[in-house]
Amino acid sequence: MKGFVTAVLLALLLTGCGQAEQRKEFDIQYFEYFDTFTSFTVYAEDEEQFQEYARLFESELEAYHQMFDIYHSYDGLNNLKTINDNAGITPVQADQEILGLLEFSLEEYEKTGGMVNVAMGSVLSIWHEYREYALSDPDRAQIPDMGNLQKAAEHMDLENIQIDREKSTVYLSDPSMRLDVGAVAKGYAARRICERLKEEGVSSALVSIGGNVQIIGLKGNGKPWRVGIQNPDTLASISYLHVLELQDLALVTSGNYQRYYQVDGVRYHHIIDPETLMPRQELASVTILCPDGGRADALSTAVFNMPLEEGMRFVESAEDVEAFWVCEDGREVFSSGFEKYVSD
Repeated sequence: MKGFVTAVLLALLLTGCGQAEQRKEFDIQYFEYFDTFTSFTVYAEDEEQFQEYARLFESELEAYHQMFDIYHSYDGLNNLKTINDNAGITPVQADQEILGLLEFSLEEYEKTGGMVNVAMGSVLSIWHEYREYALSDPDRAQIPDMGNLQKAAEHMDLENIQIDREKSTVYLSDPSMRLDVGAVAKGYAARRICERLKEEGVSSALVSIGGNVQIIGLKGNGKPWRVGIQNPDTLASISYLHVLELQDLALVTSGNYQRYYQVDGVRYHHIIDPETLMPRQELASVTILCPDGGRADALSTAVFNMPLEEGMRFVESAEDVEAFWVCEDGREVFSSGFEKYVSD
């Protein structure tokens, strides 16, 4: 197992099926998957049961990491990189989970009016190249040429993603199209992994893949899980703005404070508006709360790419979705039902 186990945090008495049983809270972390930090906290009867859960969790985490990877190939596996590499050449036989992710992404594209688009790889790769260059040589940092971005944006039409369920294939009919699922993959994987854990009897757990949180049930003491919302002002003395108490929900934040670079004092972050092809500057972060981690992940990007008023209308009209905005000037805005989850 690649992760490492921290100390058992506490032992609590639970009652189930008429019998009392001791359950303990276990925690394990991973650094190898999705290019981010992942944590898995779960209540189990003993160390042996925890190890079973942890093995299952890591196996699922590794599988989704490899399937959704657009940068690396793996022996015996057709993943998203394989699909990108065969754009305009041939359909690619793909796992049902890849087909499911892409179908989900197409649905979210429609629901959000195109504000989250997994076919933006041609545009995002340009921004990625400029960001990496700027981080290596800040004095020569530049923003991409708009003409080049517009040419790349000609290859973002989702109609060119052809999914054949019967044959289990995906074909990108545009040779220059590239998939990039960074806006949905971690939240989608967290949700699917939690569904698998529940099938194996897990009733109390918290999964966080790079801050994409998906929660199963309550904590072992019957209380809600407590999850903090990071302060996008990384220089502030307070690292978390609010702590939420949650049960069977997902929480995802998108913000301008992690992957970014600066040109002439302006911060250019990694969340690119599919309409302007530029990072929006009005918001510092958007946090989405809803039952489905995949949807929370997609909506955190989509709502970030909307003007505040438009995003508010969208969230208020969506079922089982709440949101919290932090504006660039530090102002905080809550959707109508968000504050009931805030404890601190």
